[in-house]
Amino acid sequence: MAETASSKACESSTAGGVFPAIVLLAGWLVPGGGHMVLGKWVRAALLMVSIVAMFAIGVALGGKVYTPNTGEPLEMLGFVGDLGAGLLYGLARLLGWGQAPVLTAVADYGKMFIVVAGLLNVVAAVDAHSLASGRKPL
Repeated sequence: MAETASSKACESSTAGGVFPAIVLLAGWLVPGGGHMVLGKWVRAALLMVSIVAMFAIGVALGGKVYTPNTGEPLEMLGFVGDLGAGLLYGLARLLGWGQAPVLTAVADYGKMFIVVAGLLNVVAAVDAHSLASGRKPL
């Protein structure tokens, strides 16, 4: 009896044979990656296109990509939002995108596009984790 209960708990924690932590990590690193791992191709494609487009629009508008070494609380929150974009954040830092100071209202909108893209990516990764762990039906 106890063996059956533990095996059911193990099955529900790995929906589709994929560990939820792997799905969460894939979803954070690559926009829509967690849903790709689960085989939800349409949702993954929609998330990838929307998050990458928001990030690209933000960079094109001259938005700032936050760095981790600032001491102001709002700058730290912006960094956390940007870091949510996963590899897009790393690519932006590597290529030097978003390093210019924000001087216009358009660049301020761009900064918000980048932060919101990162936050949306985190929400999508947590959604994929919920699907993989069985808390949300596939």
